[in-house]
Amino acid sequence: MINAGVHLTHRRLLILFGITVVSVLLLMNCSSNPNSQTCSSESLADGNDAVVDSNGPTIVLSYSKEAFEKNPIFYFAYFIPLISPTLVDREISVNNEQQVGIISYKRKVTSKSFYAACEFKMMGKGFHKNTFDSAGMIAKNIGDLKKGKPLTNMLDYIKFEGEGIGLIEVKGTITGSTQTVTKVDICFNAKGQQSPVTIGLYDIKPKDGEYKYENRSNEVVARVNTLAFKKTEETPMMEIKVESIAKKSESAGFFARIKGLIANFFIKPLDVDKLGNDTMLNFGYALLQKNTTFTFPKAKNIKETKIVETDHIQK
Repeated sequence: MINAGVHLTHRRLLILFGITVVSVLLLMNCSSNPNSQTCSSESLADGNDAVVDSNGPTIVLSYSKEAFEKNPIFYFAYFIPLISPTLVDREISVNNEQQVGIISYKRKVTSKSFYAACEFKMMGKGFHKNTFDSAGMIAKNIGDLKKGKPLTNMLDYIKFEGEGIGLIEVKGTITGSTQTVTKVDICFNAKGQQSPVTIGLYDIKPKDGEYKYENRSNEVVARVNTLAFKKTEETPMMEIKVESIAKKSESAGFFARIKGLIANFFIKPLDVDKLGNDTMLNFGYALLQKNTTFTFPKAKNIKETKIVETDHIQK
C-alpha cells in the first residue's frame, strides 16, 4: 500500500509539473509574439471566450468621478463592428492603455418624455482602429449609381486615439408606464476638448467599368464630434457631425475646420446594421436606468483582430 501511495503521488507530481511547463511556454509565447493566435487577440478584444460565450464584452458603468470605473477602449468601441453593415478588421496597438469610463449623470423626466446625460472620460496611450471591408462597402454603395459616376465619401475606418471628454445623451418618450428610447447621441468633444475620434473617407472613380479600392482617390481624414442613433421602423441610419476635414497627408488647420463646418450640412447619414442600432438604443436605456453594467451582443462580422506595434498606414 505504501509503494502504491508513493507511485500515485509521483504520478500526480508529474502531471502537475507537465501542466506548469505548458502554461509557462504559452505565456512566454504570448509575451514574445503579440500577434500570435495563442494570445487569443479575439479574447483580449472582446473580454470573453470567443468560442464559449455567446455575448460581446460587458462594460462597467459608474456615474461619478469618485466611483470611476475604467473600461478598455476595445470594450467601449465594440459598438463599431455591431453597427457595421460589412465585415470589419480591428487593429489594437500593443500595450494599449486606452480606458473609458462614465464620470457624471443627469436625468430629467416629465409625464411624456425623458432625458439623460452621462459624461465619459477617455484616457491613455495607444490607438484602436476598425477598418471596413472595401469590397463590401463598394458593393453596398454601388446600388443605383449611374454608369460612370464616382463613389464618393466611402467610409474606410474609424479610429480612436487620444484623450478627451465625451457626452452621451439619451432622449425618449413615456406612454403610460412604458419608456421608449428614441435617440442616442454620442458626443466626443464635450467641454470644448478635441475629439479623439477620426474617420477615413475616400472616392473611387470607375476604371474599365469597375470600382476597385486600389483606385481610390481624394483620401481625407475627418475628426468626428458626434454620432447619433435613432429608433426607426425603416433602414436604421447613423448621423455624423464632424469638426474638420483634411487630406490624409495634411494637418487639420483653420481651413480644415471650415470644410468640416460646411460638410455638416451635406453629410448623408450612413446605413447601419439593425442589431447595432438597437444595441445603441438599449445602451441608452441602460444608462437611463442607471444600470451598473451593460453587455453587448456578439458581433458576427469581425473578420480579424490584430495587435500591432504601429499604425503602418498613418491615418
